[in-house]
This record gives sequence, C-alpha cells and structure tokens, in this order.
Amino acid sequence: MRTDLGKVRGLGSAKGGTSHWWAQRVTAIGLVPLTVWFIVSLAALTGADHPTMVAWISNPFVTVLLSLFIISGFYHLKLGGQVIIEDYVHQDGVKLVSLLLLKFATLAVGLASFVALLKISFGS
Repeated sequence: MRTDLGKVRGLGSAKGGTSHWWAQRVTAIGLVPLTVWFIVSLAALTGADHPTMVAWISNPFVTVLLSLFIISGFYHLKLGGQVIIEDYVHQDGVKLVSLLLLKFATLAVGLASFVALLKISFGS
C-alpha cells in the first residue's frame, strides 16, 4: 500500500532487494572458504621467491580458485558498497555519482586483477 505521492516519486519497493540480498549472502558464503584457502596458501608460501610464486599461480587449480576469489570478492564489494551508498547518501546527485564511481572502480580494479592473474598464469 503506497501513497499516490510515493508512486509518483518512485518510492517504495522496487522488487529488486531480494535478489541483491541473496547475491550478497551467496558471495559472502563463497568467500569464506576461498579466503581461508588464500590465507593458508600465502602463509605456506611465506618467503618464497618470484619463480616459486609464478609456478604456484600457474597451477590450473590455483588459477581457478584465485579467479573465483577475485570475481566474487569484487562483486561482493560492489554489492556491499552499493547498499552503504543507498542507505547513507541522501542527495540524489551525490548518490548517483557515488554509485557510478563505485561500479566503475570495482569493475576496473577487478578486471585489472583478473587480467594480471591470467597474464601470470599463462605467461607473458
């Protein structure tokens, strides 16, 4: 039940919150084992030289897990940042610019990370 003014302004349920909420929870659940694996792996590789790290990243299993870690991590970051901006930024212009910057930054840094991973994994 919405008021006529709320309908005109577009306020109220947009029917998109459930999918956003589920996406954030699924990425969070997926990031738990990936983060544990990543930290344990890096701890085991402490003090390793550059060729050892390149060989580790070049392992197909490691490349896939790192890809999942990067993709889900940056997507989770975008989802969480979007919620923060939508909840706490109240000026429409600032909100729009902030959301665009967030989406661009997470896409740019995430893509750069993924390309760097593939470049290391498959050689220069």
